[in-house]
Amino acid sequence: MRQRKSKKNILMVVTAVAVLAAIELWQLYVFVTFKEGAGIVDVQGGSIHLWSAIIFGLTACIAALFGASFFLRYDRNDEMHITSPPNRRESVL
Repeated sequence: MRQRKSKKNILMVVTAVAVLAAIELWQLYVFVTFKEGAGIVDVQGGSIHLWSAIIFGLTACIAALFGASFFLRYDRNDEMHITSPPNRRESVL
C-alpha cells in the first residue's frame, strides 16, 4: 500500500521529534540538577538520567533523519525514461 505524503504525516513526524527532543532536554536538566539525599547538588550522581538523555537525543536525531529522507525523496512514479527510442511517427532530427 502506497502511503501518500500529506501535511498530517509531516505534522506527526515533527511532533514526534519535538516530543523526543523535549524528553531529552528534560532528562539532561534532571542530570545537571541532580541532588543527593542531603539536598546538595551531586556532580557524579544521576548517571541514568545522562544515559536516558543520550538515548533520547540519538533517537530524536535518527527519527528526524528518517522523516526528512521519507518526505524529501524523489517521487518514483514521475521518472523520465530518456533511454527509450523515439516514436516512429516523429523524426529524429
